[in-house]
Amino acid sequence: MSTQTPLIRLSDLFLRHSDKDLFKGVTMSIFAKDRICLVGRNGTGKSTLLSILGGEADFDKGEHFVQPGTRVGILPQEPDLSPFASVLDYTTSGGAEPHRAKMFLDSLSMNPAQDTKGLSGGEQRRAALSKALAEEPDVLLLDEPTNHLDVDTIEWLESEIRRYDGAILTISHDRRFLETVTEQVAWLDRGQVWHLNKNYRNFDAWSEKLLEEEARDLAKLNKLIAEETQWSREGISARRTRNMGRMRRLESLRQDRRNMVTRPGQVQLDSASSGQSGRRVIEATDISKRYGERTIIAPFSTKIMRGDRVGIIGPNGAGKSTLIKMLLGTVEPDSGSVYRGTNLDPLVLDQMRTTLKPGITVWDYLADVGGDQIMVRGQPRHVVSYMRDFLFSERAARAPVESLSGGERNRLTLAKGLANPSNLLVLDEPTNDLDLETLDLLQEIIADYEGTVLLVSHDRDFIDRLVTSTILLDGNGGMYEYPGGYSDARRQHQTRLKEQHMVGKSKQVTKREAERKKSTESKSKLTYAEKIRLDKLPAEMEALEANITKGESLLSDPDLYARDPDKFNRITTKLGELRQKLEEAEMEWLELEEKAEG
Repeated sequence: MSTQTPLIRLSDLFLRHSDKDLFKGVTMSIFAKDRICLVGRNGTGKSTLLSILGGEADFDKGEHFVQPGTRVGILPQEPDLSPFASVLDYTTSGGAEPHRAKMFLDSLSMNPAQDTKGLSGGEQRRAALSKALAEEPDVLLLDEPTNHLDVDTIEWLESEIRRYDGAILTISHDRRFLETVTEQVAWLDRGQVWHLNKNYRNFDAWSEKLLEEEARDLAKLNKLIAEETQWSREGISARRTRNMGRMRRLESLRQDRRNMVTRPGQVQLDSASSGQSGRRVIEATDISKRYGERTIIAPFSTKIMRGDRVGIIGPNGAGKSTLIKMLLGTVEPDSGSVYRGTNLDPLVLDQMRTTLKPGITVWDYLADVGGDQIMVRGQPRHVVSYMRDFLFSERAARAPVESLSGGERNRLTLAKGLANPSNLLVLDEPTNDLDLETLDLLQEIIADYEGTVLLVSHDRDFIDRLVTSTILLDGNGGMYEYPGGYSDARRQHQTRLKEQHMVGKSKQVTKREAERKKSTESKSKLTYAEKIRLDKLPAEMEALEANITKGESLLSDPDLYARDPDKFNRITTKLGELRQKLEEAEMEWLELEEKAEG
């Protein structure tokens, strides 16, 4: 196919929906091998536009051209599997070869023979994603493909998309995903589509420039559009200025966390007396949890201080929600203990939207006691003023909640929940279905929050921007805490695994193997002194490990500090020295092994 001829083209498209003009002359094209992200606020019609591109939705006026022979695959936001008996029946219904469908289903942990009845929303989406990928279309249209996927699966999807040879247009709130898999931006704003032929990481600066240019010609706009545009422009600029200060503050907090963590996964004990316990929000000591034969949480310890923002990330079903519940006290650990500080006032937001009742308006939902005021953390705010904080226009105040998009409903529940006073904020997957602008808003709220935050999320960029430390769950009961965001934690975890591998390998080296290696040809690549050193290192590492274990055992005595603070400090200092020596010995051993093996 010629890249000069679009595979799909929309020309001067108009659509009126719910008494408002959703599209006003939209024009856009998709060419072979295009990698486009479609962005815009919740409620602007992104999903509708994607459906029109895929030929699954009508429009009032305009032209929809599809090059003859072009195969189009769609991942809808809410797939319908009900007409099909099994997951495999559904994934092959579009013509995909069974072996390809099974391959993708297996990658997404789906059973091909599973009955479609009773599937969760996440399972339905994974099945739909398998279907779309297995069909090998020329154009792949993806609506929020990362929703309900864990980080490992998201990174798998990124790899699949990079290998995919066709064109892609995707809607997503996941910045990291967009930056990884797309090369162009289509911005849907007030019924028009604006095009940027660059990666999404350039979008903020570009869109701000467009708004500034538009603001200089406000006289050509009607009053409402002018006010909203001015507000948006000022909001974007203000956010960018504030975010610079926030990032500097976050780095300072992360450094404090690094100073607290003496070794990956181990939090240094502090000497705070009971009079200072208000600084300690939660302290878990060797907590564990099993369900049947499965270990959900192996013994894990952490200390969360006032002002900490802790990210929790891991595979689906790894135990993230269980960990939160144990820390909050709604689930008891099988072993270990959890200390909770005094005067805790937690606010838990899980995005279930159970409080949104049909028939009420946005105004009524927020001002649920009547009138035009809402109490926001103890201070009265006008409903409309508070709504604007959450990117709702005044016109939306009297709209019924059932008319809102999924992202707008999530935004509304956030507004309601965050109005309540608290000093411990717990957010369980808060980014699902939120547009990127709302994510910016939520980021601001969390960054400005004066209390402590526990954040469960699969959004890597969101975690990186906000948290002081990250708890990684490996899906097998293991939990590891590292200072910094997801990217920091992943680097540290990979180093940890490498070190563990080195130690494990060293323990397998017997005296017989050492003697055998002396006689091998590869061994000759070492100098005589290096050979001697390599022979001695395993014993040295074992001795260091034994001394570290002994020291850690002494520190496990909860009364040691009170009884003999000098001894406590000596042991702590010595442990730091021993761990440093062990790390150096392990690196030296690895380097010599690699040299010997050639």
